This record gives sequence, C-alpha cells and structure tokens, in this order.
Amino acid sequence: KQQYPSKMALACPHQHHTISLLTSRFSSLLCLVLFIFLESSSAFTPFSSLQRPFTTFRQSPQLLKQSQDNNNQKNMGKVEQRLAELGIEIPSSAAAPKGNYVPAVRYGNTLHLCGHLPQRVSDKSIIKGKLGVDLSIEEGYESARTCAINILGTLQAELGTLDKVERIIKVVGFVNCSNDFEGQASVVNGASDLFAEVFGVEVGRHARSAVGSNALPLGIATEVECIVAIKED
Repeated sequence: KQQYPSKMALACPHQHHTISLLTSRFSSLLCLVLFIFLESSSAFTPFSSLQRPFTTFRQSPQLLKQSQDNNNQKNMGKVEQRLAELGIEIPSSAAAPKGNYVPAVRYGNTLHLCGHLPQRVSDKSIIKGKLGVDLSIEEGYESARTCAINILGTLQAELGTLDKVERIIKVVGFVNCSNDFEGQASVVNGASDLFAEVFGVEVGRHARSAVGSNALPLGIATEVECIVAIKED
C-alpha cells in the first residue's frame, strides 16, 4: 500500500525555516543588546577611545616637540638652564688649541684653563682689532665676554655639566691695545660680568688681572684664561 506523508511531516520544512529565521534575528538582537551593555559599563573600553591618543599625536606634532623640549630641560643642569633663560649659547665642544697645548689641565679639584679667543658661537668668526685704535671699550667688553662664553664651552666639555663648578677662582684677561689705552679693566669686565651673571656672585666672582698688550695671537682683541675649583665627585 502506498504511504503518504502525514500533514505534520508536510509542515516540518516550513516550521524549520521559521525557527531558523527567528533564531538568526534573535542572535543579532542579543549581540546588539550585549554590546550596548558592555559599552556603557566601566569594564569595557571602546576601540574608538583607544584611537584618540594616536589621532591627537598625528594631528599635533608640536605637542611632541614641546614634550621633548621639556624633557631636555629636565635633563639640563641648573647652570645650563640659567644659560637658556639668558639666551646664551655656548660651544658644544672645547676650544681647539692653536698650538702645542691642551684646553684644560685638572690637578686635584682645580682646573686650569688655557687662554680662550673671542670666537663667536654663531658664525665662528673671531673678533680682531686694537683697543684705542679701531675698537671701542664697548666692543672690547663684548670681545672679553665672548672669550668667557668659550670658556664655559670648555668647562662643560671637561666636566659634563657646569653644575660641577664650585668657584671661579682667578681670571686673567689680556687686552690688545695702544700704548696710551687705560681701559683694560673695563674691557675685561665683559668676562667677569658674564661669570657672575651665569654662576651667581658667590660662585662667579673671582680674583683677576687685566693686562694690556701691544699685540695678541691672530690679531685678536682680547684673550681670557681662568682657574676654576671643581666640586668633588
């Protein structure tokens, strides 16, 4: 006898399709509800918020430079920070000797520095001339100050940081001048004032000699040397 499918069996394919469709829609709705719940809770950090710092970084490179400048300033010694505040740039290395000698000799806690030339940091030009002939006292003062700036570069190269300077003990300044020029002390004040300005009076003030000369090496206007006491390591 031929068997025919029952009415229940004929209805099964349709019922399976309906159940599958409802299950799919319910799963989607459940996922949406779950996502909204997690996003609103403190235990979930949306990916969009993770992107914000990187987006800010790409859009604001000046913030990175400012951060680097702040870090560099933190790493500088107090005297180097003082130089930055004053807008004074010093050489990045010790002055190159012009003869058979070294820029500095350390003996115990004392550092003896050679005579330094008035070489500008900006363009490496050297201040030349003779006081009382073709240079004014103001120009000589600037020349002696430039010598002192170069001394700071040598000190930093030798010590690593200018914070290790305990005292500027002695300064000797030579002035290229005419026979009748009498303003050597005013000229060498350019170096003395710089040391006091940078290190403060207690550390920067020193004993001194200001000597007139009818000629100096390379025709320079001034030459300055000094002796410095160094803090113990």
